[in-house]
Amino acid sequence: MSQDKHNDPFALFRQFWQQATPPGMQAFLPPMSEEEIDRKLAELRVVEGWLTMNLGVLSMQIKTLEMQRAALHSMRPKDPPAS
Repeated sequence: MSQDKHNDPFALFRQFWQQATPPGMQAFLPPMSEEEIDRKLAELRVVEGWLTMNLGVLSMQIKTLEMQRAALHSMRPKDPPAS
């Protein structure tokens, strides 16, 4: 058992969280095993990629609308000069 504590870098944190949190709150704690952390990182990278793609689409839509507005503004008839 003492060997496990020396090999597990998260043993101290795990022990702290187990003592500090009520049993129902255990589900809300961050993952503690290396495999869980790797899985969570992979999931977050997928979400980051999806959000980045959506941000690119949104930026393109904004630029397109700005170009359309500029084109419509340039095609408006000019007011005649006041005499």
